Amino acid sequence: MFRWIRSLLFVVLMYLGMAVLGFSFAPFALFSRNAAVRACKLFCIWARWLAGWLVGIRTEVRGPIPTGEVLIASKHQSFLDIILIFHVLPRPKFIMKRELMWTPFIGLYARRMGCIPVDRAKRGGALAKMVRDVMTERRDPGQLVIYPQGTRVAPGDYKPYKGGIGILYNELETPCVPVATNVGLFWPRKGLTKYPGLAVVEFLEPVEPGLSRREFMTEIEAQVERQSTVLMREAGYEADELR
Repeated sequence: MFRWIRSLLFVVLMYLGMAVLGFSFAPFALFSRNAAVRACKLFCIWARWLAGWLVGIRTEVRGPIPTGEVLIASKHQSFLDIILIFHVLPRPKFIMKRELMWTPFIGLYARRMGCIPVDRAKRGGALAKMVRDVMTERRDPGQLVIYPQGTRVAPGDYKPYKGGIGILYNELETPCVPVATNVGLFWPRKGLTKYPGLAVVEFLEPVEPGLSRREFMTEIEAQVERQSTVLMREAGYEADELR
């Protein structure tokens, strides 16, 4: 019960901080992409500190952090991996579901930072529009983050990797950096309760351009899944316990 109360307080304070920062920076973010990025990075600092202090989630980012124009293919287990990835990348942009663009504050800042909305209900049409939007946003180079499984996946569960990441890899002809994580063990994708421990996001060695789409998809999935399992076992969980 005590853990649940602390988790509730954490969520309230985290989103309160988001609202304060979102409101305070809004006049600047409307006209400056840099101001939008700065506001979101301050929120990440707040959320990481609050998670450690209030619910015992320590956070760590490992591996070489990309700084140039790259594609990033990340495991997605909860909101926490978004926070950690955004905090450390110099110019992050996310492929995100269209509905989030209408969320207070999040939508405004996502647009200003060049995030790409995807209407998942349109399937093939959504992929074509995503590629067009990504190519347009290349005028402002950065690190384009996509979650190849398309949604949050709980530790121990599996969802197939979608073809959008392969299309972008072929079209952009830039390196793709796989990202592994174990954050879902401590910040589950569902439910309020948070659990103490060391939540890790790890940037792996980039996959260089030149592979066929099938080869690339196989390589990305193998790297992300293998290293995510390593990180979860490092936290003390075996495969049959990961749910």
